[in-house]
Amino acid sequence: MSHLWTPWRMAYLRGDDPLPEECLFCLKAQLEDAEAHIVHRGRLCYVILNRYPYNNGHLMVVPYAHVATLENLDAETLAELMALTQLSLRVLGHAYGPQGFNVGMNIGEVAGAGVAGHIHLHVVPRWGGDTNYLSITGQTRVIPEWLDQTYQRLRPLFDQMSAERSGSGTEDGCSASTQSNALDAGGASDRVRE
Repeated sequence: MSHLWTPWRMAYLRGDDPLPEECLFCLKAQLEDAEAHIVHRGRLCYVILNRYPYNNGHLMVVPYAHVATLENLDAETLAELMALTQLSLRVLGHAYGPQGFNVGMNIGEVAGAGVAGHIHLHVVPRWGGDTNYLSITGQTRVIPEWLDQTYQRLRPLFDQMSAERSGSGTEDGCSASTQSNALDAGGASDRVRE
């Protein structure tokens, strides 16, 4: 008989790892990238690994601005959110070769948002058969890669593929005015990559 060990999920299943009183996404943006598992930083948004992933490579694209609803984001932040989502799809496709993706948001606590006060977009790689008896009957997902390994796999790909983006003259496709407004978005200016 084979055994699948995922002891790191026990704290989550028991509720032993509560959310901080402050906004989780605002706090994460202030940490060092490796510590927070931030795989890429744009001017107005960043890409972070989900601490309790649905599948390997489960990412979230998060604006630095503390905004609870999509309609309250400004146009420049929305544009970067989508540009980083597109970059995330490319990186995950290259790293894992998934057969599909789920991309979406849970807006509001009743819609399933774990952090309802700060909008974020999930990018989840999918494969045929990734939902099986264990996830259906045991309500348990098996993730065969540690978050640190996922970070080490994806971070260099984000660096490489964002540098390869052409036509915009900037790393994330942002205009010069967007870049100059990064501090107005509530971001951690000392952490934004130049």
